[in-house]
Amino acid sequence: MAKIIFLGTAGDSAVVSKQLRASGGIVLQIEELQFHLDPGPGALQRAKEFGVNVHHTSAILVSHNNINHCNDVNVIVEAMTHGGIEHRGIVLGCKSVLQGTEEISPYLTKYHQNLVERIIPLERNHKVGIELVEIHALPAEYTDPTAIGFKFFCPRFTLSYTGATALTPQLFEGLVGTDILVASVPYPGEKAQGQNLDTHSVIKLISQIRPRLAILTHFGLDMIKADPLVEAREVQRITGVQTIAARDGLVISSEGFKEYTSPVKGF
Repeated sequence: MAKIIFLGTAGDSAVVSKQLRASGGIVLQIEELQFHLDPGPGALQRAKEFGVNVHHTSAILVSHNNINHCNDVNVIVEAMTHGGIEHRGIVLGCKSVLQGTEEISPYLTKYHQNLVERIIPLERNHKVGIELVEIHALPAEYTDPTAIGFKFFCPRFTLSYTGATALTPQLFEGLVGTDILVASVPYPGEKAQGQNLDTHSVIKLISQIRPRLAILTHFGLDMIKADPLVEAREVQRITGVQTIAARDGLVISSEGFKEYTSPVKGF
């Protein structure tokens, strides 16, 4: 049993501050494991709204230090551990969020570090295993030099989440073998100018990687104005790969996966 639950699809400060789209992150459930990716503002509220029990979280993963992606990391730790009553769970992600840099303090406080079992700062291409899932840190090129994406090797499929990144040869290489691609695409057309993914660059990415399913998310104001659904249809038309635009509260489960594409290695 597997589920992907989108607690938010907001992709820039304008969209987040106005809550034009929610910003709670993404939850990946694999059998008894629950991973919460990039818990931005409102993660707890959206988890409750969309039927996710945050206390069941096994691990929190943070891709980079933008507040839209890590604002609620401490809040989710509190909920996951019942305020520290249960010493459990793992927090892993980029070093800037977990350890800080010369310019900024870590977002994960020392108090909350002590509430969980393990803190794992990840560099690009590092690997970690959590029970039946192996996680690789994908290379990313972004304003946060420690930014990463995540690749989940699950028993029946491989899912990759790009995080915030420009299109690079290293990203192409890291995504090889991906069955389900969750791509952060803040911009439509060719408006990213090499700083993020846009529709044009994600078409290149999908055309080469050839996942079974591509899901676009993390929409900026320009993308929302252009309509993510229209952009996703254009990506699918050109690549021939089933592509959908995520919406707040979207759930893709193993039972409903055939609505989008043929089965992915038993997903």
